Order: sequence, then structure tokens, then C-alpha cells
Amino acid sequence: MGKKRIVKKGEEGQEGKEKAPASVATAKKRYEAGILFVESTYNNTKVVLTDPKGNTLAWSSSGALGFKGAKKGTPFAAAKVGETLAAKAALMGVREVAVVIKGVGSGRESAVRGFVSKSIGISSIKDVTPVPYNGPKAPKPRRV
Repeated sequence: MGKKRIVKKGEEGQEGKEKAPASVATAKKRYEAGILFVESTYNNTKVVLTDPKGNTLAWSSSGALGFKGAKKGTPFAAAKVGETLAAKAALMGVREVAVVIKGVGSGRESAVRGFVSKSIGISSIKDVTPVPYNGPKAPKPRRV
């Protein structure tokens, strides 16, 4: 049978009016500079834009843009993530970012290139990929 639609008073003319997108709501505060964190793994690329103190302003990832499976880890998907986040950053007035890259995936460089393509400057690039200093634990000796 389906659900019955209940119309309350004052809602009759509301069907055509929709809420503003979330990116417009975040444009209330203006930021000149920020920090761009790029985490690139073999399976996905995540990009987070923060203010200089480290508070998150906007984020995006390959999976959030609709890429699925092996396509999430591609440089093309990472470039699209960077372009999407750059559009959000432009609404907030961000002109310059410091980039912090983490991970070994193929989207490391292309995410930054996609971000820069929207005319936002880069003040510094820092790689904070964790490197093991002693490697994995050796296997136990074989008992026969």
C-alpha cells in the first residue's frame, strides 16, 4: 500500500525550496592559509583541508566521489579528489596551503596536482610516511 504523506500547515509550498549545499554553509568563515593532508594508500586516497591550528575545514576521498574497488587507488581518482577539495577551499577564501603527504599509494602526487590546478598556492610540501626502522619480526626457526 505504501506510506501516506502527511502535510502539515505551512508546508504546502515548500516542495520547490531545497536546502543550500553543505559547501555554501562552510563558506561563512574566511581562511587565508591552511594545511592539506594527503593520505594515499594502495586502495584509496583521502585528502583533508585544515586551518593552521589543525581543525578540519573540508575533506574528500576517492570512495566519497563514487569510485569503487580498484579504481579508488588510481591517480585519476586522486586528481578528482584534489580538484573537488580545491573548489571547496576556494569558497572559503584559501589562497595558500602547506601540504603534508602520508602513504605510498599512486595518488600522492596527482592529488596535489589536482588541488593546485584551481590556482591555490603551495608554501611547503612535507612527507611524513612512516618508515619501519627494524622491519617485521623474523619467522621462528622450523622444527622438524
